[in-house]
Amino acid sequence: MPARLETRGRSRALQALYAWDVRGTPADLPRVATMVWDDLAIQPEERAFALALIKLVALERAEIDAELGEVTTNWRLDRLGHIERSVLRLAAAELMQGGTPPRVVIQECVRLAERFGSATSARFVNGVIDALARRMGRLS
Repeated sequence: MPARLETRGRSRALQALYAWDVRGTPADLPRVATMVWDDLAIQPEERAFALALIKLVALERAEIDAELGEVTTNWRLDRLGHIERSVLRLAAAELMQGGTPPRVVIQECVRLAERFGSATSARFVNGVIDALARRMGRLS
């Protein structure tokens, strides 16, 4: 059974965020995303879902990073690995959007962290996103 559109879209958003983060330069995030997705021949439906998240990260990055900084106790965001930082930004954007139940955002982002990172990454991401969702009032 193929993955749901939203699941594939999150994966595409993560790929773009990762490519953008690895560059380490203030490149235009939507432009980097388009280049990555063109190289991978990503379908329009997946792009549309991913682009909404990418645009939100691009617009609200300072706020997203500040919120993440509040819940990543003992870790500065710039000291995290590219995968972890990218997954956390993706999760924060989707929680800000508010259209997806927080538990689904957590579950999907933990899977992404495990798939592209490690089991340790997944555990770390799980704790941070849970704390972020609570801080944002999305979980009680």
